[in-house]
Amino acid sequence: MDQVQSFEPVIGRRPRIIILGSMPGVASLEAVQYYAHPRNAFWPIMAELFGVDYKATYDFRISELAKLPLILWDTLQACYRPGSLDSNIDTSSAQANDFPALLRQFPEIRAIAFNGATSEKYFRKLVVPILPGITDIELLRMPSTSPANAGMNFEQKLVAWRKVLDFVD
Repeated sequence: MDQVQSFEPVIGRRPRIIILGSMPGVASLEAVQYYAHPRNAFWPIMAELFGVDYKATYDFRISELAKLPLILWDTLQACYRPGSLDSNIDTSSAQANDFPALLRQFPEIRAIAFNGATSEKYFRKLVVPILPGITDIELLRMPSTSPANAGMNFEQKLVAWRKVLDFVD
């Protein structure tokens, strides 16, 4: 089984919200890019919400995200997982990213939006117990933008994701 590691966070200007995936999938890890799978709806949703050109180069998209009041990261820093499916994460190997340090650095964070249930599950299991001040931050489970989440179409996902706009004023 392969150990996989997440990327460094993309930190925007005066961030108010953190958007968390669980762990990058194989396509993302190979490309060293957040949400690199061509059928993942993340970048088209960012285009609708924030005007980020999802057809632009990855570096341009990241530079556009870095102008926004958000942080893009993953709940897990490392884990063993064969393939891309969150359901294949070896729970006993899951290690969270350093959220205490991130939240000390950015105390104005008002919400954390989880890109899917797995991101939220590991955050609640590994991070919430070590963050006594987390009650001041709203935790939002958003529908996964992954193509594996075929139970919702793009429009349904977009409607739900609009909730993040409440925190980025």
